[in-house]
Amino acid sequence: MDPIKVLLVDDHALFRRGVASALALQRDIEVVGEAANGEEALAKARELMPDVILMDISMPVCDGLEATRRIKAEVPHVRIIILTVAEEDKSLFDAIKSGAHGYLLKTIEPRPLMETLRGAFRGEAPISRVTASKILAEFARRSEPSTPAEVSPVGQLSPRETEILQLVAKGATNKEIAGALGISTHTVKNHMQNIMEKLHIQNRVQAVAYALQAGLGSKPPTGN
Repeated sequence: MDPIKVLLVDDHALFRRGVASALALQRDIEVVGEAANGEEALAKARELMPDVILMDISMPVCDGLEATRRIKAEVPHVRIIILTVAEEDKSLFDAIKSGAHGYLLKTIEPRPLMETLRGAFRGEAPISRVTASKILAEFARRSEPSTPAEVSPVGQLSPRETEILQLVAKGATNKEIAGALGISTHTVKNHMQNIMEKLHIQNRVQAVAYALQAGLGSKPPTGN
């Protein structure tokens, strides 16, 4: 199996070198390039076609949020994980809306960083319960009176899709969902694709946010 191709984007060369050194110890992960700002990141993404991008949120020339929007428009398959020194609600919300697949603090330890990269590559949402709660709070703060109408597409989901979305909102991986429901991971992936198409969302993190906004995260699975 080919290694996971990672692009590192940060304006601090020392930080990039440190992360690159840690990732170099992993046989299934390969750092294919580095960039110091969003403009360079876009150029590198076009050239190298990485699987995952670790993207600093605060950079000169072009910041991480703008770079994420532009890269997702041109290289939609890439998983982008935003790195930041502070878990601020506004930047978190904006990162998810920009198409990021995850949001991590730079203080993360190497082992969970590796697992986050692998999870993002598999299509899982590298997002903690605390972070999910922050997304929900920001959704609530920005909500307009028309919000109930905006979340109504949840009603278009089948009982099984709703059940899976509830488990996703609780932070379950595809493997955990498959085990809980007695189905294959392939079936879970198919259901997730249908869910995202029906809700008009781009990735698993947005699915978590959507489920929380619709109130599914607090409900127990139906068992259907």
